[in-house]
Amino acid sequence: MKFTLQKNLVDVSRRLVFPAEITVAQGRIAGIRRIESAQGFIMPGFIDSHIHIESSMLLPSEFARVAVTHGTVATVSDPHEIANVCGLAGIELMLRNAEQTQFKFCFGAPSCVPATSFETTGAALSSSEVRQLLKDPRIGYLSEVMNFPGVLNGDREVIKKIAAAKELGKPIDGHAPGLRGEDVKNYIRAGITTDHECYSKPEALEKIAAGCKIAIREGSAARNFDALQTLIDEFPDCCMLCSDDKHPDELVLGHIDRLVARAVCEGRELMNVLQVACVNPVEHYGLDVGLLRVGDPADFILVEDLVGFRVLETYLEGVLVAKDGVCRMPSIVPESINRFDAAPIKLPQLQTEALSEKIRVIQAIDGQLVTQASIENCKIEGGFAVSDTQRDLLKIVVVNRFENAEPAIGFVSGFGLKSGAFASSVAHDSHNIIAVGANDEDLLSAINAVIDQRGGLSVVEGGNQLVLPLPVAGLLSMESCEVVAEHYSSLDQKVKQLGTQLRAPFMTLSFMALLVIPSLKISDQGLFDGSSFDFVSLFVDGN
Repeated sequence: MKFTLQKNLVDVSRRLVFPAEITVAQGRIAGIRRIESAQGFIMPGFIDSHIHIESSMLLPSEFARVAVTHGTVATVSDPHEIANVCGLAGIELMLRNAEQTQFKFCFGAPSCVPATSFETTGAALSSSEVRQLLKDPRIGYLSEVMNFPGVLNGDREVIKKIAAAKELGKPIDGHAPGLRGEDVKNYIRAGITTDHECYSKPEALEKIAAGCKIAIREGSAARNFDALQTLIDEFPDCCMLCSDDKHPDELVLGHIDRLVARAVCEGRELMNVLQVACVNPVEHYGLDVGLLRVGDPADFILVEDLVGFRVLETYLEGVLVAKDGVCRMPSIVPESINRFDAAPIKLPQLQTEALSEKIRVIQAIDGQLVTQASIENCKIEGGFAVSDTQRDLLKIVVVNRFENAEPAIGFVSGFGLKSGAFASSVAHDSHNIIAVGANDEDLLSAINAVIDQRGGLSVVEGGNQLVLPLPVAGLLSMESCEVVAEHYSSLDQKVKQLGTQLRAPFMTLSFMALLVIPSLKISDQGLFDGSSFDFVSLFVDGN
């Protein structure tokens, strides 16, 4: 098929905007000719440089149908969420589903499955399995190396995975929150090329100086754009934009397009923003994505202007895949896979004998994955430590989903529930069941609601219960984005009615089990200090 468009062409590589006639033939840009005038703008599509598709609760094909309406043409996607549950079979499901769509997914080989040895997971990927994945042409890079202590200490398996990526010429993503000084230099020197975990500019500057590219993250939970946005103008060659995790209710509203508009509105230079959003990921990862040059794949978007970036049309290899917010790609019949073996728990399993008056408390921070820790006096009733809604000290529970075991119990502040409880089988990275509640009875109901569905999200208050089933690995729905977003929004609103002020309570909850992010977290095996990288007791000697 051959056609022409007359638009103002945004040539990011040459930093020019000019009226042009663009000829598309056989899925590629066949010609570009300057003309006197044109209406509207044609530009390269947006790319999310680091995202876990699983966070959208959608299969890749359904994620793509939403993303293209926002002008996204490709993602750099780490499938380690489903890999932690279902191993290689989970990765293969993602690849197979993605292949059925025109969208350009670049999947990585998960480097840290499991992320740590301090939690129960559904699978483990050895260095030999990672090497085989990296040989697969569908796998474009080594996914985030979260085990930075392993890199610094020369862990044999970690080093083998990095070596395999180097030998095969594939980029290596990093994950090193708060790493500074000589440690960060040594980490990057090992072969790490990117990091998306910077939450302060001084940290990002150190990593750039050491030779690392920074993926500026603005997702549903972690929001680092405000702290890092000036890097776009100061180091346009060294930055990209990413979501990391994007819940469905936010995805339906926008993606990288909204972040680009925000950056321009905040005063960032237009071409720098577009270089970061469109060009750098293509060049860094070697993506087969066109940049509006003669001979390139005809991947591009039409936008109303270069301020709001309202996406009018999206093309992939010359095919119109979205127009006026409506996707033209077909829905794909979904497949399912799961591993969920936990049996319902009983109320006594949630009761915690008070061994001291003082407890360690996880302090959740809105918009951040990092937590802080404090020591507080606990509320004691009948000899048991219980939630204290007056002081926002709530019980947090993690239940092993892969085998029957006693729950791990801790306390957390920052969630602000006045009543009820909510639970989820999305708990990074092992995806055991995690829950927070104002009382044990509602906690029990919320947890067992997730177990009954073999994965999902739940909110409970008294006899009222809302559940979003996630039958694919306890992570993904088989429904459309619109259905999932509506259902998720109902649960989100209900949690907020229970008292939380968190912007994304389910997303924040999911990261309370991510042990590789400091400082205090909880796994199915107990409270974990991410700074010392070891377990700590819930109760503290009062003396």
